[in-house]
Amino acid sequence: MAEILRGKKVAILATDGFEQVELTEPRKALDQSGATTEVVSLKSGEIKGWKFKEWGDMVKVDKTLDQARVQDYDALLLPGGVINPDHLRMEPKAVQFVKDFVATGRPVAAICHGPWTLVEAGVVKGKTMTSWPSIKTDLKNAGVNWVDKEVVTDGQFITSRKPEDIPAFSTTLIGAIGSSKEKAA
Repeated sequence: MAEILRGKKVAILATDGFEQVELTEPRKALDQSGATTEVVSLKSGEIKGWKFKEWGDMVKVDKTLDQARVQDYDALLLPGGVINPDHLRMEPKAVQFVKDFVATGRPVAAICHGPWTLVEAGVVKGKTMTSWPSIKTDLKNAGVNWVDKEVVTDGQFITSRKPEDIPAFSTTLIGAIGSSKEKAA
């Protein structure tokens, strides 16, 4: 699997309070597959992870939303955690970035509470998705057919429920990027 994503670039949209393993583990899998990953955030510097029940490690921000351009990326990754997507969905620039990215037709992967930002962007009606169980009603209210599965793919969207799903989530995302006909500019 070493270099199947060489030349591909993935934006990881996150802010303080992202569930640490939901950013670091898919990122590691993408990097090992040859992709270039960039953390895109609301602020420059570093953002702080959430490690299950306490604060985790800092992660370097590669670009702010003001610097990132949707057309530069082949895929978008939305890690979960409760705090991270709740803050992102309240930030108009983050919601617009997600809307604009979805419009490209390229792969969008969201895990745990990550789909909250997709709901706010208004891009999930009629899709089949999964998530952390506590946001099931939010997704259903947004017009999603919610299912309880390890990983769900519906068109460009890839969703998973929780950290235990990360291996299947990462493998599915890598496969979707590798087979995507859309190319970043």
